[in-house]
Amino acid sequence: MVHKAVIPVAGLGTRLLPLTRALPKEMLPIGDKPVIEHTIRELVDSGIDEITIVTSPRKDLIQRHFAPDADLELQLRAAGKDDLADAVAELSSLAHITYLYQNGPYGNGTPVLNAARVIGDEPFMVLWADDVFVAEVPRAKQLKAAYEATGAPVLALMPMAVEDASRYGVPVVKEDLGGGRLLISGLVEKPSPEQAPSRYAAIGGYVVTPGVVEELQEQTRRWHENPKGEIYLTDALHRHAAGHPVYGQVIDGTWWDTGSPLNYLKAQFAAALAHPVFGPELRELARESG
Repeated sequence: MVHKAVIPVAGLGTRLLPLTRALPKEMLPIGDKPVIEHTIRELVDSGIDEITIVTSPRKDLIQRHFAPDADLELQLRAAGKDDLADAVAELSSLAHITYLYQNGPYGNGTPVLNAARVIGDEPFMVLWADDVFVAEVPRAKQLKAAYEATGAPVLALMPMAVEDASRYGVPVVKEDLGGGRLLISGLVEKPSPEQAPSRYAAIGGYVVTPGVVEELQEQTRRWHENPKGEIYLTDALHRHAAGHPVYGQVIDGTWWDTGSPLNYLKAQFAAALAHPVFGPELRELARESG
């Protein structure tokens, strides 16, 4: 069973500068919630409530968002705003959240390895807080089900246009097992369209097993051999897949990547239009402006 998750948030968010100069990209709002809250609620809705956030000193706003605030609750209740007080109280009890400072070589494998030392010898989920999924079954729940069916590492996949291959890790598909589940034999990082081994993109959701953690540890022993001194989770999964089963799960849902200015605006626009209270009026405004 998977009942723990890791969310790496120590990145600089340079693609969204100057917006992220002082505000962590994970705290940018999508609808009426910051991106990272969407991620945590997705995990909780999938039965995962032990969450490790691997962060940096400049991201303390994230901790403050989920911290208890008894004074604010009291002020809201005194003003007769019990609904807002309840919302503030709920945030601090959504999940059991542990914070770690990222420490080690550059690359997205480092926060995973940092957290693995605390989590121990068991599988765990890794999600980045710059993706928002709208799905009848949460993405995390789909990944969890795929792991429970296979007992092996799982990557979240989405179909992609082949001309976008150079933006993603692209899996080498060994066998299509049906139901959106693929057995993969490796990953090619950001290939040219001509060299893309499939038309699926790995989009930042994983179930990581102890065997993949061992590959990350091996990378740290030879990281100085890498010209950039980087450690990457996709490299560890690629190496693990050479001798062990690794699966991809094509996610059934709509994916919004908030990591670039245009994609963030698209995600914000889509969330606003879908809002149960504000959506109808905003859709009317969009029609009048169209």
